[in-house]
Amino acid sequence: MTQNMYTIISGTNRPNSKTLKVAKVYQRILLQKGVEANLLSLEGLNVLERNPAYEAIEADILIPTERFIFISPEYNGSIPGVLKALFDISDIEKCWWGKHALLTGVSTGRAGNLRGMEHLTGILHYLKMKVHHNKLPISVVNTLLNAEGGITDARTLEAINLQLDEFLKT
Repeated sequence: MTQNMYTIISGTNRPNSKTLKVAKVYQRILLQKGVEANLLSLEGLNVLERNPAYEAIEADILIPTERFIFISPEYNGSIPGVLKALFDISDIEKCWWGKHALLTGVSTGRAGNLRGMEHLTGILHYLKMKVHHNKLPISVVNTLLNAEGGITDARTLEAINLQLDEFLKT
């Protein structure tokens, strides 16, 4: 495993998602902090069977990553099935065991996917991951993203920076 390899997972396969835009905001903020992070979008990824494309992602990204940042939208009070399928198809010991996870939930509603982050926490604990305590719910995400896909709301950016600073220190 490569120590300190970071990967941000945009936890939906929905095209042009707000989730991916938020994931890119995280990637930009990390770069400003001097940390390069992979960005794995699940858009177009077949997670229903182990195939060469998936196995390449597993070998090149999932297995070497030590620290994951999950940006997950709310789907029916939980997480998208494609994210759960990603875990189900993977070699869980190599991809997830003993690694660190940071969770951010996004929704157009007012709860920021709190329930989904709790479901995801349970899954990640089952996969023997260390889940960071500061889980950030980003509510009304549709009002926070500007035309370029950035976030300009000072309080939201402050919360993201605090969350990332804490995660980088663990």
